[in-house]
Amino acid sequence: MISSVAPYMGKYKKYTALASVLTTVGIVASVVPYFFLYQLIVPLTRHELPDFQFVVLRVAAIFTCLTVYALAYSKGLAFSHISAYNTLKNIRISLKDRLEKQPLGNIRELGTGQIKRVFTDDIDQIELLLAHAIPEGIANLTVPCVVILAMFFVDWRLTLLTLAVLPFGAFGMYMMMKAGTSLMGAYYESAKKMNNTIIEYVNGMEAIKVFNKDGDSFRRFGEAVRGYRDFTLAWYRVCWPWMAVYNSTLPCLALFMLPFGGLMVLNGTLDLSQLVLVLCMSFSVGPSILRALSFGGKITQLNYKIAELEKMMNGEPVKAGTKAFEGKNHDVAFRDVKFSYDKKDAVLHGITLTLRQGTTTALIGESGSGKSTLARLLVHFYDVTGGSISIGGQDITDMTLEALNNQISYVAQEQFLFNTSLYENILIGRPDATRAEVLDAARRAQCDEFLSRFPKGIDTMAGDSGKQLSGGERQRISLARAILKNAPVIVLDEATAFMDPENEEKMNAAINEIIKDKTVIVIAHRLSSIKNADKICVLKAGSVIAEGTHDTLIQDCAEYQKLWKASTQAAEWRIS
Repeated sequence: MISSVAPYMGKYKKYTALASVLTTVGIVASVVPYFFLYQLIVPLTRHELPDFQFVVLRVAAIFTCLTVYALAYSKGLAFSHISAYNTLKNIRISLKDRLEKQPLGNIRELGTGQIKRVFTDDIDQIELLLAHAIPEGIANLTVPCVVILAMFFVDWRLTLLTLAVLPFGAFGMYMMMKAGTSLMGAYYESAKKMNNTIIEYVNGMEAIKVFNKDGDSFRRFGEAVRGYRDFTLAWYRVCWPWMAVYNSTLPCLALFMLPFGGLMVLNGTLDLSQLVLVLCMSFSVGPSILRALSFGGKITQLNYKIAELEKMMNGEPVKAGTKAFEGKNHDVAFRDVKFSYDKKDAVLHGITLTLRQGTTTALIGESGSGKSTLARLLVHFYDVTGGSISIGGQDITDMTLEALNNQISYVAQEQFLFNTSLYENILIGRPDATRAEVLDAARRAQCDEFLSRFPKGIDTMAGDSGKQLSGGERQRISLARAILKNAPVIVLDEATAFMDPENEEKMNAAINEIIKDKTVIVIAHRLSSIKNADKICVLKAGSVIAEGTHDTLIQDCAEYQKLWKASTQAAEWRIS
């Protein structure tokens, strides 16, 4: 467990080591006062009155030790927390980097709630290991072991009587960890389900209200929350009795030693001062052992969280090379491309297509035919199951993700806007662009019309996920990004889906302006918008069944005729 976290500690390992030393010094300082207390008690057992100066010096020594304990322990924890939170920072950055390299589909399968839990709650739990379990655990186990060894030199019989309590506490802790581990998987699965359900409930609030589905949606919400509650209570119900066992026995190391030691004093086989000394030493050992073992139950949970974290971090990344773009041109070629989301049911069945530079190719077909999947494979959201995809003759897996992204602008139906200004949202397309270039891209994307409504214009905040804008306005901002990026390959995945007829005409004019001399892939349900494409590819059930111009397909392809008829009827539909 520690070995899996250690690589992220870097230079802060020395802080953890220093924290362990300081907390050990602190624990030693907290134990020493019991020996001074023994020195104060022994004269009283002999019916002697200790010297006043003797008492003052011991009391002063006790306060000094307690001061050293407070300073050393707090300073040790300060160092351990510096190490812990810097390590957590490194883990989060590494997890972010690794997630960026994984197929987008894998990330979507995890769910927003699961990813949020790992990034926040699960990684925060590692702070327990780094800031407390390591330094405090080492100190609270090392010092009691030394003290117990010293107890053997005082009287081995009393020491064994002192240690006789430990098996009871250890058994209670073992049973708690065993019982808790068996239910841990179900507990965390219920937490994952609850997180995802809550986020889905909040994000879908508009649809819930519009379609009057409050009852049904809240029922799922309630079931998820109650499920988490029930699993949590079931887990604690199993653990509580055993927690009571070790919490009540471990601090009471004198449970057997005190009565049997008293009998030995009475029958003359043990000196009272020896009993007092061992009794004081046991008082100093009990709290430390309990503190050290208290991490045991939490470490079990931590093991599970780190395993989940490693599983996410060790997911297979998309295949990417180390080369820059070295293609001869910007022809896009799909060669016998096969793909499956679940490695079982194929979505694409050996598609072979060539898209020439400077031409526009439209992909059409019924929902589920594989249009968007083919486009996403080009932008390398996933790895192909079979075959290859190349740009200018260079396989996209040979180049770095950054090099590939520089060649492609991808405009999808749903576009995410960050809660920054609209200017900064467009600037994402090319961060080194000037303000004049950003404003020109916004103008060419027909954004001026709605920007003029805002007092701050392009410097207006987009709001969470771009909530200040309509769906069509968000798409125009995303198109402005693509215009600013000016990549040689453009993928338009239902880019005009949210447009009314008037704005769609403006958008098409802007699109026609920026696609000159570019390799363009268009996915559209409104076939009238792709009628003039250089090539139209008809997909059905993951295969290309026909390709050609509109004029040839409308004569020779029955599937295209059916789709064209349906699109025309949809466009002419009116409320009677």
